[in-house]
Amino acid sequence: MSSAFCKIDDKFVPLYRILWISEVPHFCGEEDCICEGMYEVRLEQDESVWAQSPAERDLVVTAMEQWCKGQDGGLGGDPDEP
Repeated sequence: MSSAFCKIDDKFVPLYRILWISEVPHFCGEEDCICEGMYEVRLEQDESVWAQSPAERDLVVTAMEQWCKGQDGGLGGDPDEP
């Protein structure tokens, strides 16, 4: 049974709020940036949470994949195909 939430950092995030997940760590070059080396998980309404490691990021991706399979009955494929 899959959950509609995943844990990112110390937060339980509803999967339906996730827009995209960064494949590479954040790097902006700003001296005061506190997110360097973390993986951005972009949420709706211009918000982000930050995965601390590649393993944590991969758990979010896996949770999204499982949740999406539950949405289409696990059929996969193009939802626009008849």
